[in-house]
Amino acid sequence: MESLSCCLLLTMALLCPCVTAARKCDLQGLWRNELGSNMTLSALDAAGTFSGSYHTAVAVTNKQILVSPLQGAQQSSNAKGQPTFGFTVQWQFADSTAAFVGQCFVDRRGKEIIETTWLLREEVPSRRDVWKATRVGTSVFTRVK
Repeated sequence: MESLSCCLLLTMALLCPCVTAARKCDLQGLWRNELGSNMTLSALDAAGTFSGSYHTAVAVTNKQILVSPLQGAQQSSNAKGQPTFGFTVQWQFADSTAAFVGQCFVDRRGKEIIETTWLLREEVPSRRDVWKATRVGTSVFTRVK
């Protein structure tokens, strides 16, 4: 009887989300957003910077979409393990650059999600066209691996 109650107690402890250790979000890996764009992020270096690549699934261009390099930095890791970060993408197929800022979250089931806001600035022929040079949006990424 004692071993049965011990097993029952252990099972309850494993199933209860309130007693499990909080999992920290790790940016390194392959991520996909809601539009099908993929990004791969490297491990953080000692200074908190990272690099990677971005393959967008959407673009306003007639050119072939190419994988583009990204460079970023993560804010110092906090106790909650849901870091903020920023990165830029230098598009290899267009005269534009994108800047992303975001935060990585881990839900109760352990699923990692990256919420971002981005600005995309494209080259325009003159200052008269600056009004149409910048787009803003959001993207939500989930871990692929």
